[in-house]
Amino acid sequence: MIRRSSDPTAAEASAWADVLVRRRLLHAAVLTPTGQWLVQAQPDGAVRVLSGSAEIVELAAAIQHRTRSTRSESR
Repeated sequence: MIRRSSDPTAAEASAWADVLVRRRLLHAAVLTPTGQWLVQAQPDGAVRVLSGSAEIVELAAAIQHRTRSTRSESR
């Protein structure tokens, strides 16, 4: 994984969360006033609490990695 020189901003995390929800890779991602994120993979799934912007960006990277590796296996 590539090392970042700074922590992700709330705006960056929000953009990634929006992409994940729009592409239906997550059902929901909501930023709370405390800076935590509530994420739900499926409508009837458990809600996970992520501690901040860095965890949303890490989740996006993990989903992207899983999606890409699944695609390459099916080729």
